[in-house]
Amino acid sequence: MGFTNETQALLGGDSLSCLNKKKSNTKRNLSYFLNIITVSIIAYLCFFSTNNNNKKNAPPTVDPHKKKNIIMMVTDGMGPASLSAARSFRQFRDKLAINDILTLDQYLIGSSRTRSSSSLVTDSAAGATAFSCAMKSYNGAIGVASDKSPCGTILEALKLQGYYTGLVVTTRITDATPAAFSSYVDYRFQEDLIAQHQLGEYPFGRAVDLILGGGRCHFLPASKGGCRGDDRDLIEEYSKTWQYVGDREQFDQLQGGKNVSLPLLGLIANTDIPYAIDRNETEYPSLAEQVKVALTALSDATKDSDQGFFLLIEGSRIDHAGHHNDPAAQVREVLAYDEAFEEVIKFIDSSDVETVAISTSDHETGGLVVARQVSENYPDYLWYPEVLLNSTHSGDYLAHKIADYKNKDDSTKLTKFIKHEILENVLGVSDYTDKEVQAILDKANDPANLLYVLNNIVSLRAQIGWTTHGHSAVDVNIYAHTNSPAIKAKLESARAYHGLTGNHENIEIGAFMEEITGSSLSRVTELIRKTEHSPSNNNNKEVFNADAFHGNV
Repeated sequence: MGFTNETQALLGGDSLSCLNKKKSNTKRNLSYFLNIITVSIIAYLCFFSTNNNNKKNAPPTVDPHKKKNIIMMVTDGMGPASLSAARSFRQFRDKLAINDILTLDQYLIGSSRTRSSSSLVTDSAAGATAFSCAMKSYNGAIGVASDKSPCGTILEALKLQGYYTGLVVTTRITDATPAAFSSYVDYRFQEDLIAQHQLGEYPFGRAVDLILGGGRCHFLPASKGGCRGDDRDLIEEYSKTWQYVGDREQFDQLQGGKNVSLPLLGLIANTDIPYAIDRNETEYPSLAEQVKVALTALSDATKDSDQGFFLLIEGSRIDHAGHHNDPAAQVREVLAYDEAFEEVIKFIDSSDVETVAISTSDHETGGLVVARQVSENYPDYLWYPEVLLNSTHSGDYLAHKIADYKNKDDSTKLTKFIKHEILENVLGVSDYTDKEVQAILDKANDPANLLYVLNNIVSLRAQIGWTTHGHSAVDVNIYAHTNSPAIKAKLESARAYHGLTGNHENIEIGAFMEEITGSSLSRVTELIRKTEHSPSNNNNKEVFNADAFHGNV
């Protein structure tokens, strides 16, 4: 049987005729051309679809011109162990399940590295300046760079844009953290000058609209119960331009912030507001109460404005409890801050204004360890929160109570007072030793050091350890919350100088606030270059440890 010419060609036999070859090539070229068109169309459609999906899935960008509220929150001296201790203490005290966590726990996004320009271990001044100026500086520096030139702060940059501003703390308002957002001095001990700057006595003019905290001392002369080095009464001088609040009764008259006339100067205590464990509620408001007033007042003031507000909130005395190695005081300070943080969360979730809160620490204090080896034997894996619950006052409070005891010269009466009133009734310690009682007696006239004896008695029994009376270099947590999808997407980026998820330098927090608001710290820096910031008496009180716990912490 013979094959056709075409069949032979297909099977590798004889070639096709010239005519057949031309027909075959034409078909082949047409098929090739159609394939090219098909592939091109598919590629185009895939690209268009992918590009469209990318646009749909791309995180929204933050509009820096949109009205915003920026809430910067600082847990001074709180490290990760402080939060762990407070959480376990609360679970024990309130008989809660082990999965019952703090409000802060629910908003953890990252951690911050804390070193200053002068040391691996920062102080509060340099730590706060990193937030306010987005710049590293030396320990002791308040709003000044490493060369001691003033650096513009985020508070002032936002004030230039029309934001209202506020400061809420539980220490002196002239202390390091609030000072670094509202003043410029070479050394943090210059609190008299800090007070003047906060009231507007510098080239920028008044930048702060609301002040709530302690520190009346640096606004009054010694003749009026203050501690200024001059005779100025700043409260009297500014009484016609600022609404003044000086005690609990006047604070309550603010009606939760509804009866506020800005600017507001609220100096609730002469120095620091007492620890939460010692606070008399009829004399001093809690941090959460102060925060409510500030949020309401600033929100009302900006309701018809194109811009929102900037508010700094500090849980200041967590740090002091760390310096004092006082676990009973510290867990309660952390919980008081957590309550204030919860108020901020509620505010954000109910606000129709784009709002973000960022909470972090300037550093850790005390080198807290939630466990302690109390003998040469290998330790049990435990600690006792019930010991902290039994302790109902701070070591600082009790040390002064002993120092002020009217029968202190009678050793028998003093010993009985220490055993029964202090150790048993207030600290809940009944297994005290003669050596411990004697140690208290030896320091009875020295409350500044007696408090360490008392706090160690509590720490030992709770099996809580401390490694220093100062600060440590441990990384600290970053927490954040916002009602803005665009800001949330940016927060969730781990890229340096872009988001805050993951581990970041502390200066990135200041840079983040500057970027999302479109503000300019450099513009402020130009405006405040001529600010008086050096110590006036040239006595070089440039202390080796500018953060000494006996004075500024």
